[in-house]
Order: sequence, then structure tokens, then C-alpha cells
Amino acid sequence: MTGALRVLEHHLIVYRRTWKGSLFTSFVSPILFLAAMGFGLGSLISRGPVRTIDGLTYVAFIAPGLLAATAMQSAYVETTYPIMARIQWERTYEGMLATPMRVLDVLAGEFGWLALRLALGSVAFFLVMLLFGTVHSGLAVLAILVAVLTGLAFAAPMYAWTATQRTDISFALIGRLLITPLFLLGGVFFPIHQLPQLVQGIAWLTPLAHGVALARSLSVGVLTGSAGLHLAVLLVYVAIGLVAARITLQRRLVT
Repeated sequence: MTGALRVLEHHLIVYRRTWKGSLFTSFVSPILFLAAMGFGLGSLISRGPVRTIDGLTYVAFIAPGLLAATAMQSAYVETTYPIMARIQWERTYEGMLATPMRVLDVLAGEFGWLALRLALGSVAFFLVMLLFGTVHSGLAVLAILVAVLTGLAFAAPMYAWTATQRTDISFALIGRLLITPLFLLGGVFFPIHQLPQLVQGIAWLTPLAHGVALARSLSVGVLTGSAGLHLAVLLVYVAIGLVAARITLQRRLVT
């Protein structure tokens, strides 16, 4: 436990030098997204034959989806190049393991830091949602936790994958072939039930669709019977990813 706290302390010391820039981005990105898509595209939808999406204005519909999707994108960014740098280029983990720290300490500290970063970004996004008037229930604050969990559901398997890589070639492919399509087809911008059956099935196999659905239901204060399933899927992804990350990082750094 002490070792994990030392890893977290390391990240906090580094973040103390960079927090202003990241905080600025955390607010600007959701403002631009919601203004352009919610009010820009949303104004066209409101003048069409169908003025709402599932009973919500377009900006209220996409806001919780973007909250979850932003956490997914942040998790992808944080668990690819930065992790490879600590493993292979900067050898940060080698220095940590030269102390009494164990691989488990490193992993626990990394995911503690990642959860904190996702929480900070999600809180900033939620504040922008309040500013845009897209929060309609007190339960909506729990969408922050859902966004963090969605991010971790991607981060844990991605971390496990990164620990096996010797080059960064696969990262761009994952971004283009997985992260970007999910961002577009994971229920953020339109309901998944409008997609072809095959694409619907693929979407529901991924964490994002479940994170979006759960965050959206919390934002309007209407929890459906599938809320437990959405939460369970996210937790299973996190658990499996953490086990895999422990195995791959141990093999990479110790054996």
C-alpha cells in the first residue's frame, strides 16, 4: 500500500507542474463539443419532424454520452504512449522496482492516479453540463462515477496490451479502428437501436455503450431495469483488465 502511494505521489508532483494546461483543456473541450454538436447540429434537429431524441433535446441527449466517451478517450491516451514511455523509453518502472516496491504497487499506484485523472476530467465536464442546462436530476452527479468506471473499463485492458508491446505501431491502429468507431457508434450521438442489428450487437459488447446508457439514465433521473447490467459489464471489464495487466506487467518487468 505504501508503494502505491509513492507512485501516486510521483504523479502528483509531476502534475503540479502541468495542471493549469490540462485543467484548461478539460473545460474547453466539452464547451466546444456541446456548443457545436448540441446547439449547432441540435438546432437543425429541433426544426425537423422529430424535435427530440428519446424525449430529450439533442444537447441533453449527447451531453452524458460525451461525458462517458471523453473518459474513454482519456483512458486510451493515458495508457498507451505514457505507459510505454515508463516501461521502455524512460525506464521509470525499473527505477521504481529498484526500491522495495513490487509490480503490484506500481500497478495500484498507476490505476489510482488514472482514476483521479479521470475523475478530475469528468467533474470538469459535469460542470459544463450544468452550465449548458443538461442536468435534470440529482442522480446525475453519479454519472461522474460512471464516466470514471467507463474510462477504467478501457484503461485496464489497454494497459495490459501496452505492457506487451515493444513498439508503438499498434496504438494508432487501435485509435483508428476501435476508439474512433466506438465514439461514433457507441450511442453518443444517436440511439444504438437505430443501427443495424449486427452493429448493435458489436456496440453492446463494448464498455462505452453501457457507460453511455447508464450515464444518460442518471442525467435524467430514470434508471431502467438494465442499469444493473450496464454496471456489471463495466465492472467485469475493469476486473479482467486488471488481472491481465498484473500478468503482462509482471512478465515484462520481472521475468
